Amino acid sequence: MGAGHDHGHAHGPPAGATATSAYRGRLRVALGITLSVMVVEIVGGVLADSLALVADAAHMATDAVGLGMALLAVHFAGRPASDRRTFGYARAEILAALANCLLLLGVGGYVLYEAVERFLTPAGTEGGLTVVFGLIGLVANSVSLSLLMRGRRESLNVRGAFLEVAADALGSLAVILAAVVIVTTGWQAADPIASLVIGLMIVPRTVRLLRETLDVLLEAAPKGVDIAEVRAHILALDGVEDVHDLHAWTITSGLPVLSAHVVVGSETLSAIGHEKILHELQGCLGDHFDVEHCTFQLEPGGHAQHEARLCH
Repeated sequence: MGAGHDHGHAHGPPAGATATSAYRGRLRVALGITLSVMVVEIVGGVLADSLALVADAAHMATDAVGLGMALLAVHFAGRPASDRRTFGYARAEILAALANCLLLLGVGGYVLYEAVERFLTPAGTEGGLTVVFGLIGLVANSVSLSLLMRGRRESLNVRGAFLEVAADALGSLAVILAAVVIVTTGWQAADPIASLVIGLMIVPRTVRLLRETLDVLLEAAPKGVDIAEVRAHILALDGVEDVHDLHAWTITSGLPVLSAHVVVGSETLSAIGHEKILHELQGCLGDHFDVEHCTFQLEPGGHAQHEARLCH
């Protein structure tokens, strides 16, 4: 491209500054808590013969894997960009979130299956022990939730971890309620019912997170960015005649990007220059849309047809 037609501005976080990286320490603490409670609930589930505790421990194991992958993603995202990987490894966070979703769906399905089996083959759950271990899980999950509360709005990976811990907290509550019912009434079906509740809490949240993750991988427009509105704002600038090849997508959480070819009248280009037009474009998107990393190619009228002829 000629120098007069190809120019852009790019703004964004430096390599390694993904939204998840700011919560590395909190993720580590949450991982330690999760592993500890998982072991405690496995022991409790075996001693009390409680499927609900075992189900919650299985979900805890998935949480531990998810938190571990989130930390691994932060490590890879911190690696610098190269000529081959121009955005570095920032998208490793999204791949980790995808793997996390698949694991969650597997665990949710397993819990639902085992709950149905427990209905068909009832077991004698020890309600008192189950209450004790359920309370341990609830307290620990509450601590982890407080650590991840803020980060859930900034990172898909942290949001995934938060949703897992939130489902665990509700699962622990379900375990406690079921155990109280068993202690007070002797109704053993309360245990598999609690297990069903835990499974049904896992699956819908995971499906929503999976949809958001796939949107990133399929390079859908970022949330809050309406391409039609972006096009209208660009066309409303003085001297802009057309815009084509307009694309907006997300590299990873907190890093939306946009690129466009903007057709500007030759007289406007000559009168005010490329730099002022680019500043106006950048200011327009910065004021109205949450996209800071933008690349614009300014073109005089008729240049698109020239590009089309070159492509053919």
